[in-house]
Amino acid sequence: MKTLVFATNNQHKLKEIQALLGNHFTLKTLEEIGCTEDIIEDAPDLEGNARIKARYIKEHYGLDCFADDTGLEIEALDKAPGVISARYAGEQRSSEDNMQLVLEKLKNQTSRRARFRTAICLILDGEEHLFEGIIEGEIAQERSGDEGFGYDPIFYPEGQNQTFAQMSSEAKNAISHRGRAFQKMIEFLNG
Repeated sequence: MKTLVFATNNQHKLKEIQALLGNHFTLKTLEEIGCTEDIIEDAPDLEGNARIKARYIKEHYGLDCFADDTGLEIEALDKAPGVISARYAGEQRSSEDNMQLVLEKLKNQTSRRARFRTAICLILDGEEHLFEGIIEGEIAQERSGDEGFGYDPIFYPEGQNQTFAQMSSEAKNAISHRGRAFQKMIEFLNG
């Protein structure tokens, strides 16, 4: 069984990804390898932020690893919040504040088209690989659901009549941006 470091301490993400990986890999978090540094993600795009985190782990700890970055891209807001999705309403990184800001900015918009996009950088055996996952959808008028995290309560995936936050984690993982990106990585790892 191969061990990979997932460059995160986000327990929601860890749970989602461990469910997708099954028993083929052992995941370790940043905390488990003793990484307590705050890795600055200052790239202009999701791919760049994923690379920064993965390269940091490889350079400082010498371990095979992967890192991801995810953004919500809203058509009417010129793809904002995008790369700053986690801190859209400020450095406090409040999901509630972020959702409220999005809902306020879309109040008079007719188009609510949006998409979630995840970029993953995998560093394995000294080689870097990028994977992307996208789910199209739209922003709800108000919050619905208690599952998930981040913007899940206001995002309706295309073809669904529930927000991500109304779905079970299994149903969400089957269609989500993160699920799609990780599926590509898993296929690569098993190939």
